[in-house]
Amino acid sequence: MDSIEIKRRVGERDISAILRLAKEIELADLHKALEDHTWLDLVQGGRKGVLGLTAHAPGQSQLAGYLQISKGSQSWALELLIHPQFRNEKTEVGQDLLNAGIREISRQGGGHLHLWIAKPTAYFDSLAESAGLVRGRDLLQMRLPLPTELKPDVSFKARNFIVGEDEDDWLAVNNRAFAWHPEQGDWHLDTIVEREAEPWFDPSGFFLHHIDGKLAAFCWTKIHSDHEPALGEIYVIATDPAYAGRGIGRQMCIYALCQLSKLGLSQAMLYVDSGNLSALKLYEELGFKIDHLDRAYTADISSSEQICSS
Repeated sequence: MDSIEIKRRVGERDISAILRLAKEIELADLHKALEDHTWLDLVQGGRKGVLGLTAHAPGQSQLAGYLQISKGSQSWALELLIHPQFRNEKTEVGQDLLNAGIREISRQGGGHLHLWIAKPTAYFDSLAESAGLVRGRDLLQMRLPLPTELKPDVSFKARNFIVGEDEDDWLAVNNRAFAWHPEQGDWHLDTIVEREAEPWFDPSGFFLHHIDGKLAAFCWTKIHSDHEPALGEIYVIATDPAYAGRGIGRQMCIYALCQLSKLGLSQAMLYVDSGNLSALKLYEELGFKIDHLDRAYTADISSSEQICSS
């Protein structure tokens, strides 16, 4: 590669080039290229702990690849975009970006990292392996035709999330329920406030279930209006561990699906960790089918270690 740049603050021209790259990847892969948190970090110009690495092919101004590195409280998250034209053994775009990212993490003290790839192919498996990463979690995207014949119990009640009032209670339940989860279990007030500022956010699709005045479960839905036909996503759903084993999660999910049906949507979708067998069983019982999987690749980097040289 003739150029790999590390950007601690991404400018408007960089954002435009990255979005162009993402759109071309989406057309080829038929899959969203930038996840919500990546997009937010990008357009906000790079919050603390976020780095962007861009790669150009020799003699070309168009981006061939982009790697975003985000530092969490316990690990590093990497998201990699490689133009389909450069996904082969003859080009080194992906390898160079990963190596540069690993060196930067090592320089900043090292730690555990995970790289997410949507619809992984043999190319990405080989790329990750050559950089010293191993296969981690597989995340399944599941879909369900709407409307569903399932109905929640008559006694089950839920209300809409109230912006400016429910954030603290929701954060407490979310972080308890997802304490095991590297991305979802470490949210802060600014994290949810950022989501509330997004154009897709709608509190009327964010449902809370209380028991004796305490938040026991929630289901946050999201409408993908740019998809044809529009998709209704079970974006985040959880039950407070204190209320586990009562079937509340099932009722919460059915309630949300019915609300999505009322909007005229013809399909629902969600993501579930392939290792979360209880959740996977529940969604299969509700009628969800696997559409595709996303894969995480992981490694542990020491502050003085370079997994591989460029």
